[in-house]
Amino acid sequence: MKKLEHAFEHFLFTSRWLLGPVYLALVITLVVLLIKAFKQLWLLMSTILTAESEQIIFGVLSLVDISLVMNLLIIIIFSGYENFVSKMDELHGHADRPEWMGHIGFTDLKLKLIGSIVAISGIELLKAFMYVESLSDRDLGWMVGIHLTFVVSGVLYAFMDRLSHH
Repeated sequence: MKKLEHAFEHFLFTSRWLLGPVYLALVITLVVLLIKAFKQLWLLMSTILTAESEQIIFGVLSLVDISLVMNLLIIIIFSGYENFVSKMDELHGHADRPEWMGHIGFTDLKLKLIGSIVAISGIELLKAFMYVESLSDRDLGWMVGIHLTFVVSGVLYAFMDRLSHH
């Protein structure tokens, strides 16, 4: 019976590698977002002489938005892989290794996630306000409400985390 238990535990432990293809898919998503960023930059550069300032700001905000999402994906990929799949031991001495790598736990990852969602939501809200005349009051109300929900959720989550550490 002990042998069966050991084999089952080994099987469960090995199953963490099923996350590997998910992290690979997220890396491919980074490539998709990079292409989207270049497309946005191309649109921005091709209309630079004729675009209104609002259009330029909207294009820049779109690039910032893409950057925030890509940064979030990097945090999720590295932290998730190191926390749930395998340590990247060979990279610990690498000169370009980010300081936070290997130090972000699951709780920290969730806080960074909610912080990034709030920032991305804020950018989207700012972009919507740039063309406020084309949106209904109902649409704007929903956008503000959703953003405030993210903000309040993030603050409450950080508060609960702080309480749990004391």
